Amino acid sequence: MRARLPEDQTRPISPPVPGPAETSLLALWSDRLRHSAIVLLMAGLVLAAMVLFAELAPARAIAGFICIVAAALVPWRLHDVVATREEQLGVNPVQTAVVRAVVAGMPDPAVLLDRAGRVIHLNAAAAQLAPALRVNEFAQFALRSPEFVTALREAIATAQPRRAMYLDHVPVDRWLELIITPVPVPTAFDGTEQCMLMTFHDLTPLRRVEEMRADFVANASHELRTPLAALSGFIDTLQGPARDDAKARERFLGIMQTQARRMARLIDDLLSLSRVELSAHVRPDALVDIVPLIRQVIEGLEPLAKERQVAIETELTVETAVIAGDREELLRLFENLIENALKYGASGGRVCVSLAQAASGDGVLEYRFMVRDFGPGIAPEHLPRLTERFYRVDVGDSRSQGGTGLGLSLVKHIVNRHRGRLLIESVLNKGATFTACFPPGKP
Repeated sequence: MRARLPEDQTRPISPPVPGPAETSLLALWSDRLRHSAIVLLMAGLVLAAMVLFAELAPARAIAGFICIVAAALVPWRLHDVVATREEQLGVNPVQTAVVRAVVAGMPDPAVLLDRAGRVIHLNAAAAQLAPALRVNEFAQFALRSPEFVTALREAIATAQPRRAMYLDHVPVDRWLELIITPVPVPTAFDGTEQCMLMTFHDLTPLRRVEEMRADFVANASHELRTPLAALSGFIDTLQGPARDDAKARERFLGIMQTQARRMARLIDDLLSLSRVELSAHVRPDALVDIVPLIRQVIEGLEPLAKERQVAIETELTVETAVIAGDREELLRLFENLIENALKYGASGGRVCVSLAQAASGDGVLEYRFMVRDFGPGIAPEHLPRLTERFYRVDVGDSRSQGGTGLGLSLVKHIVNRHRGRLLIESVLNKGATFTACFPPGKP
């Protein structure tokens, strides 16, 4: 008996079906072959007739046929060369995927323009900065700044680099710099195509740092000038009219001592703030128990509390609270917060200092150091700016209390360096609460 083959082996194998590209190529070559075959057949018939009837030498007929064959094949080669050249000319060298990828990978907003100012490529940052930019459209119509448009026109006209600055006030103040650089792009036939690369640089952080530095120097100079002027005035008085007045001399010396202490504290706060900012990126690695530090600060401020007739209520619910921190900076933080409560919340008669362990919004345990006073409180409009340098709710009251305007700014920087959080809550006529949250230290 004949063995049956499996069903899949009995089926005839169909030849592979050519794809669209192969089909078009075969059709093209078949047309060329057909045309060439017709030309050669007609030439062969004509030459054969001339040999038979016109007494044409066979050698000459063969030579003529060879020339006709060559003439029939040359157009094929010319056609290939022309087609290749047309394909190369049809692709703009700056519209290739490589150039597009380079522009898209630039970190700053970047736009590549042709010689006329039309957009060829732009990355996502440029599309976000100027949503009106469109490919194959003129960039001049999409730029809102007259300075940018003028710089672009000059760069196109002169083929020279240009820079322009622009201050955008919507939605917030933002400083932008435009740099236009001519870019010669090589083409396929040993030529170059002149393009323009526009890059935008956001100078807002640098400008804000410069403004903060200028404000800081101005405020620090003003704060130092006031006690210096008082000291100079009293020195002149003691050297002149009050030279022999013992009562006035004692009073003036007391004022001078107060002003000197104020100046020393201001300089000390400035140096402390500079040190904390200098090491803001370095997290402390020493393990510190903050419970004895808090007790030490409270004991040191007892004389001030008695002077202001304020009772300090302590509620430390944990026996130990170990965090990764800097001992001196933490002492400064606790001292500033408790001292501020004693000075500005004295009318409430008491200050509550507490330390507890609680879970944050992410469910992570943290230590919360809280200082609450029952004084006049702080208006809501002042709360967002309390941690700014030299910002005061009441300038006169702050200076009379011996404040420098840097205490809360120093507290904020210390908390940030310890990877913590500073919370400020206040209600008018009901006091204020300052809370410093710290993550537990890991051995």
